[in-house]
Amino acid sequence: MPELPEVETVARTLRPQVQGRCVDGVALFRRSSVHPLSLPLETLTGRTVVDVGRRGKVLLLHLEGPRADNLPDVLAIHLRMTGRLMVHPSDTPTGTHTRCRFALSLDGQDAGHLFFDDVRAFGVLFAGTDELLRHWDFWRTLGPEPLELDAAGLAACLKGRRTAIKAALLNQKVIAGIGNIYADEALFRAGIDPRSPADAVAREAAAPLLEALQGVLRLSIEQCGSSIRDYRDANGNVGAFQNSFAVYGRAGQPCTRCGGTLERLRVAGRATVVCPHCQKR
Repeated sequence: MPELPEVETVARTLRPQVQGRCVDGVALFRRSSVHPLSLPLETLTGRTVVDVGRRGKVLLLHLEGPRADNLPDVLAIHLRMTGRLMVHPSDTPTGTHTRCRFALSLDGQDAGHLFFDDVRAFGVLFAGTDELLRHWDFWRTLGPEPLELDAAGLAACLKGRRTAIKAALLNQKVIAGIGNIYADEALFRAGIDPRSPADAVAREAAAPLLEALQGVLRLSIEQCGSSIRDYRDANGNVGAFQNSFAVYGRAGQPCTRCGGTLERLRVAGRATVVCPHCQKR
């Protein structure tokens, strides 16, 4: 599933292609791709994309247009495992996995079509207002953004949690946007065993963990995210951060610090790679 750096990259590459464009029409090919609480996607027609952003792993198209009740001012898109967004000049579906298509215009002229393709069909489209989004359990309970936290804020998120620190990092209610890749990479950078109790990390190592977490996320954003299998940005390009992995997917290989053998564990139900020498409880 795309994590914070991948969704941030999609937002940055999609923004110049849709910002200022008006939604002229919507063609929905799979109704189950729309969240049950969403306003009808047809209500997006006539509204203009003023910005593209992100909250955790959710992409946000911010909209403006005629002010009226029951009109959405944001389109939230949770890409989940295989969702992709790309703009094409033609309105012909890009394949059998196109779930929705948005016709765009700029100054009254055709500006292409935004396609939402999703092979596994786990992705979600949610057109709504800020108030309506707060009725979405996933959205309402999202934790703080890791790039906006300070050490005290991270410690507060982890305080009193007896679960493993990796489980806490993966919990979107604790911190938004972190998944398996960046949890493993950040914990290695910080020299923390992923099985360490989150409360102990809050008391003893919040600052180094935050520095490592933010460093990994920013470096990945600079390299346009990690492409393991399905992820592509809005231009169809792969990311490059997978070439910089220190531990993720490298079980059995030498540690980049000590040269020892990296080990595979299972933490919080997820495959986890650690260096038993460099990462301490």
